[in-house]
Parts: sequence; structure tokens; C-alpha cells
Amino acid sequence: MTSTGDLFFTKGGLDRGQVERIAADALKGADDGELFLEYRLTESFVFDDGRMKAASFDTTQGFGLRAIAGEAIGFAHSTEISEDAMRRAASAVQAVKSGYTGQWAAGPSRTNVKLYSDENPIDHTPFEVKTKLLADIDAYARSRDSRVRQVSCSLFGEWQAVEIIRPDGMTVRDIRPLVRLNVSIVAGEGDRQESGSHGSGGRTAYDVYLRPETWKAAVDEALRQALVNLKSVPAPAGVMPVVLGPGWPGILLHEAIGHGLEGDFNRKKTSAFAGLLGQRVASPGVTVVDDGTIESRRGSLSVDDEGTPTSRTVLIEDGILKGYIQDRQNARLMGMKATGNGRRQSYGNTIQPRMTNTYMMAGERDPQEILASVKNGLYAVNFGGGQVDITSGKFVFSCTEAYRIEDGKVGAPVKGATLIGNGPDALTLVKMIGNDLKLDTGVGTCGKNGQSVPVGVGQPTLLIEGLTVGGTAA
Repeated sequence: MTSTGDLFFTKGGLDRGQVERIAADALKGADDGELFLEYRLTESFVFDDGRMKAASFDTTQGFGLRAIAGEAIGFAHSTEISEDAMRRAASAVQAVKSGYTGQWAAGPSRTNVKLYSDENPIDHTPFEVKTKLLADIDAYARSRDSRVRQVSCSLFGEWQAVEIIRPDGMTVRDIRPLVRLNVSIVAGEGDRQESGSHGSGGRTAYDVYLRPETWKAAVDEALRQALVNLKSVPAPAGVMPVVLGPGWPGILLHEAIGHGLEGDFNRKKTSAFAGLLGQRVASPGVTVVDDGTIESRRGSLSVDDEGTPTSRTVLIEDGILKGYIQDRQNARLMGMKATGNGRRQSYGNTIQPRMTNTYMMAGERDPQEILASVKNGLYAVNFGGGQVDITSGKFVFSCTEAYRIEDGKVGAPVKGATLIGNGPDALTLVKMIGNDLKLDTGVGTCGKNGQSVPVGVGQPTLLIEGLTVGGTAA
């Protein structure tokens, strides 16, 4: 496993043996738990209206101590990494064990897999190089088309070091880089203005994003979207076939279906998928996986925040529900295996079962064949925000790029289209699956119970029959 060495102990003057004893004493009699140490560097740059609008740098560090007793969790955290602070945290979490005698769970399996570099993107690339990149993006975007009225671009970098100490003597360490580049463009003709955006990122250094071929492609894609939207007409409304494009449209799968497959919602029976293991929940051919093991991807982790190695988990196979996304606590309570999906936003948050990279596997149909099969419908290529009710599975998603399909051909771009439906029902309405599986470009962030974590999504081109489209056409 990637090593942080003695980062937390040399910086804080801690005695490793003493810290391990504090954790062991605090968790004695519990079912599970850990001491989670974190050190994180973050920076961000925002360039807007032809000038640098904001630049920030932040260092955060702290620990979280968690004790699990049955369904209950005792949790305390502090920004002060010291033995005194840990003793105070230990006193706080012990309350959850009052009158409880647990059976300590076996620790996660060990791994030496490294899915990303130890390199610190913040220290590796000079400040001047990062700011020049954004200025170059602005200049290039404005030179591409006279209709460009506004350019906004941003760069984000992070370097996170974590160490997980369990009272059984197991220690797991990981170093996690994360980078993201975003470009947004507003184009206008007369009184009309429309926007387009494109972003990319991953667990890597800045090098790939500094290459002209990378950032120029991002500018060109954002500009293409803005110019397409300038030609858009009001979206139709009604129940109709919808073709979803490959890649980022998988965010609908993530939100409308993925959350419903997380272990906590199913253990508590608040998910529409609760109690359906082994049953058909989707059309034949639909296979959905969550895979945290893809090298350098934004949603990937060598180990999760409990120290469990991530895995490729088949959730739905050929339409049959096969499994759930699990952390250690929910897996144990459900009599299942942890899948390496125990995640937290930071040391100040407790663990939840969360997705990593969630996507639908490819089918056999040519995307053009799928489009040609639709007489009158909608082709949704890019999505913006959406809302989902986990219990019912109902969702509403707004399209940022969509087109009419008329007589099997892609027609005029439309504006104001929203997709309305029910996640479990939508899976049964999948009629054709393309052979063009594509993952998103590395921009996903998932929110759950106030915590945000980086994720990935993906899918091939899909035909879904009978989705409700909310439109603006009179």
C-alpha cells in the first residue's frame, strides 16, 4: 500500500505505540471502528472576465475516531492531532458501548495495489504555470469565434494523505492526488446568449492538463455546446422514447439507480430495491457495476476510508439484482461482504456506503441503429442538475444538450428539456443498449447526507421507451 511514512507522527510529535493503545482502549468491546488520520492540501484558481478572480490555498488536518456497536455509532473528531485530543475523543465514543459487549470484526484484507501516483500536484507545478494555463485558455477561447462573450475557467488540485489505525494492530495508508479543469463559455448573437461547458479530471498530477491538446479540446467542446444551444428551439413535452448518449448521461444512472443500491438504504428498507436480491429489476442485457479499481479515475480508491480495498462489484447482471454497495457496518448487519465502498468527505465525517465509478456495461447495438429506430423522440447528450427520491426512485433531470429525433434522424437542438421518471421503472424500459460504453471525463461529485465525494459515471448509448419529457414548446 502507498505509504505516508510517519507523516502524522513526525509532524505532531506523537508516539505511535501510545496512539495505538488509545485506539485499542477506546474500541474495546465494540464491533468495529478505527482511528482515521488525514492531512490534506488543496488549491483552486478561478479566471473570469479576462482576469484572475480568485486563488486559494488551504491545509487541513485532523482525526476522526469511530466506534461501532451494533447499529449505533460513536464518533468524535478534532483538528488537533495530539494524544490529549485523542483521549478526549476516546472518552466521547465509549458512550456508544455502554452496556454493550461486541464481537470484534476481522479486519479488511491487505493490498499492495496502487491506482494512482504519490506525486503531489500542488508542489510539483509552479504557481506561475497554473495561472498562465488559465490565461491561455481565456485567450484561445476568445480567438475561436467572435460570438464568444464570456469565458470562465478554473483549476483545482488536491493532495490527501490518510492513515487508518485499527485496534487489532492493522495500519493502512494511502496518498490520493486529485485534479480537475473546467471551462465555461457564453456565446451570443444579438440579444440571445447561451452557454456551454466542459471539464476533465482524475487522480493524477497537472501534467496532462497543461498539454495544449488537452485544454484546447476542452475549450472547443465548451464552445461547440454554446453554439449548438444558440440554435436551440423549445423542447417538446410528453411521453416519448428517449435516447441517452454515452458517458456523462450515466449521471442519471448514478442518481436514479446507484443511490438506491447503497447498503444503508437497503438495510433500513428505505430503497425501492430493498429485498429484491435475485429478482429481475431491469431489462435483459442491463448490467451495472461499481468499480473503484480503475487506474487514475476520479472515483477510484486503492482502499476506501475504512481500509478495505476497493473492488469491481456487479450490482445488476443481465437485469437481475446481484448485490449492493457496502461499507463494513452495513455489510455485517446484512450478512454480506464489504465491497470497499466505505467513504467519508473528511476526518470530520463518519463513514457511509458510497459509489465510486458506477456505469452500465456495453451491449451489441450500433448507436446509429438505435437512433434510426426512433420515429419521434428525444436525444439527450448532456445533463445538468437533477433531483431523486431514494425511497420511490422518482427523478427529475435537466438536459443541457438535447436534440429532437425525427424519422430516425437527429434534428434540431432543443432547450429546456427535463426528464421525469422512476429509476427502477426506467431500467425495465431499456430497449436497446449500444456498443459504445464511455466513462465521463472526470468531473463527478456526489452528495449524500451533507457529504460530497468524487465519483465517476458512464454508460453506452441507451434507448429508453416511455420517459416523460418536460418541455417548453407551446
